[in-house]
Amino acid sequence: MEAVVFVFSLIDCCVLIFLSVYFIITLSDLECDYINARACCSKLNKWVIPELVGHTVVTALMLISLHWFIFLLNLPVATWNIYRFITVPSGNMGVFDPTEIHNRGQLKSHMKEAMIKLGFHLLCFFMYLYSMILALIND
Repeated sequence: MEAVVFVFSLIDCCVLIFLSVYFIITLSDLECDYINARACCSKLNKWVIPELVGHTVVTALMLISLHWFIFLLNLPVATWNIYRFITVPSGNMGVFDPTEIHNRGQLKSHMKEAMIKLGFHLLCFFMYLYSMILALIND
């Protein structure tokens, strides 16, 4: 059963790594003026909920399967994703808003957040891979 948990977590982590890279590429395209702010924000907002669900499912799965260390490692990032989604102002298009993305350095902060998430998901990928191999050897 542990191997199935870590295989699912590994697949989910691969998807989250892909999303982080997609966010970085799209934000860098906006930074270089290859796309406009509205197109960038609509592309990114489309993937906020799948990222939120994917990360929350893995966090809940680690809680249910009693992997406390991995659960506690994932909890701050999952909480941040939920907080960011809940605190979107009512007039905004979503987490990424075209009217505010160039104001107050939000583009740089979104880029930094995507880079941090990419590093976190890469760390989790290797941790899930190690745990999956260990679970398969122990079975």
